[in-house]
Amino acid sequence: MEQLLKSLTKRMEDAFNALLKNYGRIRTGRANASALEDIKIDYYGALTLVKQLCNISIPEPRLIVIQPWDKSILDDIEKVILSSNIGVTPDNDGNVIRLPFQPLTEEKRLEIVKDIKKMAEDCKIEIRNIRRDGNESTKDMEKKSEISEDNMKDLQIDIQEITDKWVTKISDAAKVKETEIMEV
Repeated sequence: MEQLLKSLTKRMEDAFNALLKNYGRIRTGRANASALEDIKIDYYGALTLVKQLCNISIPEPRLIVIQPWDKSILDDIEKVILSSNIGVTPDNDGNVIRLPFQPLTEEKRLEIVKDIKKMAEDCKIEIRNIRRDGNESTKDMEKKSEISEDNMKDLQIDIQEITDKWVTKISDAAKVKETEIMEV
């Protein structure tokens, strides 16, 4: 029984962490190095993360500076950033690439908030699906006489409490991100 609860908690935690990772990628009008998190270039035949080939700094709130250790890859980095669709046009001066982030319009902010709410709702659905799997497992355990009916009901109450905790965390994270986006 304890193993089931741990397993469900871990799955819910993973779903929540995936949501937070997605939230980290959302453009807020401020420079954030996580915008470059998954960007890879072909470096001597191997797909390599840009962050492993460069020094990435944020000297101003709306500017990311990418300084590769090997200047020969500047053009490759610029091309991959343009094609990555992160909403920023790179400025390559031959030594570094600057990514200037423009402030978001009110319309764009509202659109992003809508996306944030949809991501949160999708994550809540995932959490509820995990709860359903847990409840089905408890019913199977009870049918196989591994646990009593009372234990099954207690376990389902515990599963619901875990579910409620993660749904609340998701709602809180969505509110924080929404506030961050709506901040001018």
